[in-house]
Amino acid sequence: MANLKEIRNRITSVSSTRQITSAMKMVSAAKLRRAQDAITQMRPYANKLKELLGNLSEDFDGDEGSVYAEQREVKRVLLIPITSNRGLAGAFNSNIIKETTRVINEKYADKDVTVLAIGKKADDFFKKTAFNIKGTTLPSKLETLFEDLTFNRVSKVASKIMRAFEFKQFDEIVIVYNEFVNAAVQNVNVEQMMPIVSNEIESKKTEVVSDYIYEPSKNSIIDDLIPKSIKLQLFKALLDSFASEHGARMTAMHKATDNASEMIDDLKLVYNKARQASITNEILEIVGGAEALNN
Repeated sequence: MANLKEIRNRITSVSSTRQITSAMKMVSAAKLRRAQDAITQMRPYANKLKELLGNLSEDFDGDEGSVYAEQREVKRVLLIPITSNRGLAGAFNSNIIKETTRVINEKYADKDVTVLAIGKKADDFFKKTAFNIKGTTLPSKLETLFEDLTFNRVSKVASKIMRAFEFKQFDEIVIVYNEFVNAAVQNVNVEQMMPIVSNEIESKKTEVVSDYIYEPSKNSIIDDLIPKSIKLQLFKALLDSFASEHGARMTAMHKATDNASEMIDDLKLVYNKARQASITNEILEIVGGAEALNN
């Protein structure tokens, strides 16, 4: 059994850790509130715009359609995994890395895959692999996006990605991110960014036919709506990931704080047992010494 000093030091150390995890939980809870409000306000608009864009893509005819809806033979693929810059968020980052690796190995095993990581954790992992960014046309240092997450900053990154697709540097672009459900639940989503996916299959299932009147013209609507929708899709994925990060970290720190409290209780029990044993030994030594003097 450890001596009393070692147990006291251990209790002090665990107590300090509990204070840190509790503080981190409170910080993440405060940030989560703002991030949750942002994504819940953005999601209906982004989903409706995506649905509208999918319906419009059914009417694309030849040269009339947008370059971002062009279906090509898939040879070169760009994957965009979104993680956080910091850890201590449970399986938040590892789930994205695992899913991205699975998609590469299963869906794009025979394709030329490039990974453009957003977030330091994914960047640190994939920069050591053969899927690291090749060339200089794609944006870099994307971990700084989370320092000031605004649509204007994200749209500049999205524009460079769209330009790479337009110049046929990639035939398909896919985003892998955590979709925010609540503080304890985050779903890993694999979402195609380009080319734009038509809603023709879903329309056939539901037997709903969308008919639009274009004003001022179909081409001008397409030229304005499609780039905005693609930029908004990336921005929504980042907002989802940002809220999921703080939810996952708050949950992880809550569990860590509870575990530290249980460990402190166990250590105090061990300390009290060791202290009682020490006192008992001292009493036995005194009694034994008195008996020896009497004899």
